Amino acid sequence: MRQSVWGNRGRVRPPRGVLPVLALLAVGAVALARWQPDATPLVGPATAIDGDTLRLGTARIRLVGLDAPELDQTCTRPDGAEWSCGTEAKAFLAAALARHDVACTRQGRDVYGRALARCSANGNDIGAALVAAGWAIDEGGYAAEADAARAGDLGIWSGSFDRPSTWRRDHGTDRPGPWEWMRSWFQ
Repeated sequence: MRQSVWGNRGRVRPPRGVLPVLALLAVGAVALARWQPDATPLVGPATAIDGDTLRLGTARIRLVGLDAPELDQTCTRPDGAEWSCGTEAKAFLAAALARHDVACTRQGRDVYGRALARCSANGNDIGAALVAAGWAIDEGGYAAEADAARAGDLGIWSGSFDRPSTWRRDHGTDRPGPWEWMRSWFQ
């Protein structure tokens, strides 16, 4: 066989299988960097999306340590009347956010791609205020506030309700859609 006029000089081929491994490592590094909590706090005006989720700039933030009723969720008063406890929880959060800029410290991401964070306004923990007023249940870190709200029949504790996680499961909103993970990469 005749050698090429141009020769093989300057053309180095990597060993077989190296390129797929490098591509896999690059994708893994990007994913790891994406899912690591960002230590930079988010600060600024925020708006309520629902009872435990807010928007601060372009970031969607889910408050950690609590679970509030979903927007469409209803609760039952002692007299048997249903009321929109999810809407009321959102209204309480909106009022808490309207007074001051919010500072949030991120602690990761949830399955929906939202940043998980503890947030405060004017030095007050927003999650503690939600649980203490009875608009969310304790999911870790707010036991004293939850006990006081329950004892005082405040917010959702004034009657009966489904746990928000149970309500989501029963209404088919507890799992992200098949493309939710991809959408989260662009938030």
